[in-house]
Amino acid sequence: MKNGFKLVVALVMFVAATSFTNAQSKVAHINVQQLLSEMPEMKAAQAELKKLEETYSADIESSVTELRNKYTQYSNEATSQSEEENNKRAVELQGYEKSIQDARNAAMQEMQKKQGELFEPISIKAKEAIEKVAAAQGFDYVMDASPGLGLIVFKGKDLLPDVKRELGF
Repeated sequence: MKNGFKLVVALVMFVAATSFTNAQSKVAHINVQQLLSEMPEMKAAQAELKKLEETYSADIESSVTELRNKYTQYSNEATSQSEEENNKRAVELQGYEKSIQDARNAAMQEMQKKQGELFEPISIKAKEAIEKVAAAQGFDYVMDASPGLGLIVFKGKDLLPDVKRELGF
């Protein structure tokens, strides 16, 4: 009976140890922000966005300069104009200011839209490469080790070099 009990305990311990070993998942980490910032496609997209931003900024700055010139002109001529004309000019200047603000808002919306159009395929490409490398190396989970995301201990494998190799840079 004692031997049977010992055998059952040993069998339970063996099954428990085997289950615990099999239940452990392989975990790796990668700094996704760093990966994205180093991708050549991201650098090209950022350059394109910067060029677009400079175009919008130049257009808006041109409008602001025109508004300043009109404001100066109207201020200099205010004493020689009727009150009705000065009020009409004030309304005109307010209309220019509103159109400049509207142009700024439209430019910001266009920039955000363009950023989404440019960055989405890059993010998808990075994610697919991470998934491919993780699957090839048998990892069940890959944690994002980008700063500020709460991952404090990096004891798993860092996939960044392997993913960069997969992406060809």
